[in-house]
Amino acid sequence: MKKISLLTIFTFSVLFLSAQNQENSTVTLDKISDNLYQVSGGRGANGGMYIGDNHVVIIDSKMDKTSVDGIFSAVEKLTDNPVTILINTHSDGDHINGNQFFPKEVTIIAHENCRKEFLLPQRDGSPSNWSGEEMMPFVPEITFNDKMQLHLGDKTIELYYFGIGHTTGDIVVYFPEEKTAFIGDQVFFERPQLIHSYKGGNSFEHVKTTKKLLTTIDAEKFCSGHSEIKTRADIEKHLIEITALQQKIKNMVAEGKTQEEVKSAFAENESRLVESVYNEINEM
Repeated sequence: MKKISLLTIFTFSVLFLSAQNQENSTVTLDKISDNLYQVSGGRGANGGMYIGDNHVVIIDSKMDKTSVDGIFSAVEKLTDNPVTILINTHSDGDHINGNQFFPKEVTIIAHENCRKEFLLPQRDGSPSNWSGEEMMPFVPEITFNDKMQLHLGDKTIELYYFGIGHTTGDIVVYFPEEKTAFIGDQVFFERPQLIHSYKGGNSFEHVKTTKKLLTTIDAEKFCSGHSEIKTRADIEKHLIEITALQQKIKNMVAEGKTQEEVKSAFAENESRLVESVYNEINEM
């Protein structure tokens, strides 16, 4: 493991405690096929694991060392193969903060916009925690634009960028043989869609991007950051619901309603999404 300073550990520990109230539980594996798993539990979002002939690929790194240790313990129970590749689906802390606890030999891959978001100044204007000399090795070193293929023995893993949505750098990691896609936070299911406007995310682009996902790949299972494994029908339902929400807000804006008046017409847990959509409409 790479050595990092106590100050860096403290800084990220604060982030771990505050980020989205992530629960700290045992890392578990949800089996999809003999070699493919969704990685649940721990502190941070769901991710994935693929065991190849000579490699192990991890999708997203959770938030802290305990969770990363849990991932590696799960790997060791199934194979002697080394973890060689880590894929970040996007730049949110509950998907990437664990990067710093991976061995230095691991290659980190993400979309080019995701790498840029790693290095954006924080919202208070201070430099990114990832921009320091000790943290830069844990920033994605290989990036792509629209599509990338990983050929691991006779296995091909497809990485897609379908466009702006939750952020500007969300990707889909697709396993064609299993018809399974890891979609990070591109779609939320048990709670309202989260759009990170400060990272360039956009709800209307999210709809276009998600439709493109469905028409480009023939996935039947969708592993997201914050739910159980879902189906194509679940995503289609999500699109109907968010499109209806957008239209309702459009109508209220056309009637001259203020943001607070619009927000009051929706459930409290939809407040952030409603605010994002309202602002997007007023910027059109």
